[in-house]
Amino acid sequence: MITFLELLVNGISIGAVYALIALGFVVIFKATEVVNFAHASLLLAGGYVVARLHAQLGFWLALLAGIAAAAVVGALVEFLVIRRSKAASHGVLAIVTIGVDIVLTTELTRRIGTEVLAMGDPWGSRVVRLGPVTVAETRIVALVTAGLLIAAFLLAFKFTGWGVAMRATAEDPETAALMGVRLGRVSLSAWAVAGALAAVAALFLCVFPTPGLDRTSSLAALKAFPAAILGGLDSTTGALVGGLAVGVTEALMTGYQNDLAFLGRGIGDVAPFLVMIAILLLRPAGLFGTKELARV
Repeated sequence: MITFLELLVNGISIGAVYALIALGFVVIFKATEVVNFAHASLLLAGGYVVARLHAQLGFWLALLAGIAAAAVVGALVEFLVIRRSKAASHGVLAIVTIGVDIVLTTELTRRIGTEVLAMGDPWGSRVVRLGPVTVAETRIVALVTAGLLIAAFLLAFKFTGWGVAMRATAEDPETAALMGVRLGRVSLSAWAVAGALAAVAALFLCVFPTPGLDRTSSLAALKAFPAAILGGLDSTTGALVGGLAVGVTEALMTGYQNDLAFLGRGIGDVAPFLVMIAILLLRPAGLFGTKELARV
């Protein structure tokens, strides 16, 4: 029972981090209807800046620099690539983001090489005891931070002018433009916000019990992709639910993989994708996604 509780708490905390990444997918999709496959490189860029600068600037300033860098990279991708693309199809633009991701990730992995970069976080390897359950302090901080950021985003999305513009753009871009909403500004801000969220997620994916940032750290964004899909690509609530579902599933499957040996080793890595497939077979738009109806 204690093992189950530890796995559950760890799964919820890492699921909250996945929710931050999934929220980035959702924000961009709502603003531009483009599935951003370059999200992994935004995550790696933010984490790389933190890892390289924390010794010179201190952890907190390095973290701010990493968040700003990822936001700027995201904004530049939108401004230099997405906005200037002649492609009319959102599917083509999604393929373009794959190319962007390959270019950025290749350069970043070249710079990282075979190193494992420490993030310089103040929590170290300390653990917290909640009764009989032992949890890494970084997991608790990750859960609290992700919860606060997601709550702040949802409030901003609902009550601020930026949120109103985002919702209007997602509902009907042409009408929103006629009403004075600057679609380019909304799109640019969405990419910047997604990059900033990815940088925060990168931090908590690369601290204890993970050894640090390496060239494979960007693969974590692939685990968050099922969270965005099964929750619904146009649903902010779905990103949260999907992230938690993926995190808990991965933690439980990894923790009990010896008892599930008949399913093969590494079942925890593929379990999120299996859950995604099962959900999409029942609900093609995801748990909270909007169903599109067409009259023919």
